This record gives sequence, C-alpha cells and structure tokens, in this order.
Amino acid sequence: MPAFTFEKISPPAARAPAATPPKKPRGLITQMIDRFAERRAKRALRGERALRRDKKPAE
Repeated sequence: MPAFTFEKISPPAARAPAATPPKKPRGLITQMIDRFAERRAKRALRGERALRRDKKPAE
C-alpha cells in the first residue's frame, strides 16, 4: 500500500465571457466638443461644394 496518494485536480470550468460594463454617460465637455466638431465638418463640406461649383471649366 502506498504511503501517500495525489488527488486528481480537474481543469478549471469554462466561464462565460465577462459581461461588458455599462457605458458611462458622456461628459458635458465631450458632448460640446462633438457638437462643435460636427458643425465644423458640415461647414467645411458646404465650402468644398461651393468651390467645386465655382470652378467649372469655362468654355
């Protein structure tokens, strides 16, 4: 008879993927910067369109 025995350790059970934490509401400063950026982008697009119309080839 052996003097001691080893326990068989089973592998760890597969866990479900960790739930993503709920998104925090965006800060007021971030929202304001986003608004300014959107307006600037729209204004730039309008300016490019006007330039394209003005630069039609003259025949």
